[in-house]
Amino acid sequence: MSMREVTPKRILGMKGNERITMVTAYDYPSALLADEAGIDIIFVGDSLGMVVYGEDNTLNVSMDQMVYHTRAVSRAVRRALVLADMPFASYEVSVEEGIKNAVRLIRAGADAVKIEGGADHEELVRRLVRMGVPVMGHTGLTPQRYLRLGGYRITGETEDEVEEILRDAKALERAGAFAVVLEFVLADVAKLVTEEVSIPTIGIGAGPYVDGQVLVWHDLLGMYESSPPFAKRYAELRSIISDALRRYRKDVKDGRFPGREHYWEFQDKEAFKRMLKNLSLTEAGKDDC
Repeated sequence: MSMREVTPKRILGMKGNERITMVTAYDYPSALLADEAGIDIIFVGDSLGMVVYGEDNTLNVSMDQMVYHTRAVSRAVRRALVLADMPFASYEVSVEEGIKNAVRLIRAGADAVKIEGGADHEELVRRLVRMGVPVMGHTGLTPQRYLRLGGYRITGETEDEVEEILRDAKALERAGAFAVVLEFVLADVAKLVTEEVSIPTIGIGAGPYVDGQVLVWHDLLGMYESSPPFAKRYAELRSIISDALRRYRKDVKDGRFPGREHYWEFQDKEAFKRMLKNLSLTEAGKDDC
């Protein structure tokens, strides 16, 4: 795989100079469009468990699924950095297991991997970076730990939570991570973290005082009836797609599709008749044998 234009080093250099754009994509056409739009980071997130496979959470997403979707996305991307999520239980058992699974994602075409948590996985991040695997961290609301957190909720409301978020971000910075996602964090806390670390912070539901933003493809484009309160809907594709499907169904039922411009016929009808006659003779000859 050739080096893409947007690298972890370039993302690092954007802190304080240029806001970073990041969007999820889970397949070839989505990644192709995001790359053409100039998005900086295209993220194959384990959120695919919910928005693609209809799961209630991200906990059932497997390494095989992440590898499969990462491979599809990487084929489409020429410019952006391709970031792949390490799914639940793919790195918690041991550092060695985490390294093995991270390498699978890199070999599938990812330029970097994302790991939820900070201080707990400092050694894994350090080992990966040392062997040449760029890592983005993730703190605040960590969906893989939502059971422990008591559900999907805002974080950073208590002194202990602020301390943990800041500790995670600094541990990731110390270990060599090139950026950290701050999810569903109070904006004041996200601002504090952004000022305290030298690596870029990328927010989702964390306010405007971070170095970049990430949104889920389906939320950004209005693919479902509702979206999280922190997501801005830049289109309403649900209604557009539904309308297109209804019009297609009606055209087929009413005999309007396919129209004359959608199919081809023999120009020489006499030649076609001769072909049919020859085919009939051939079939008849077979029956006589």
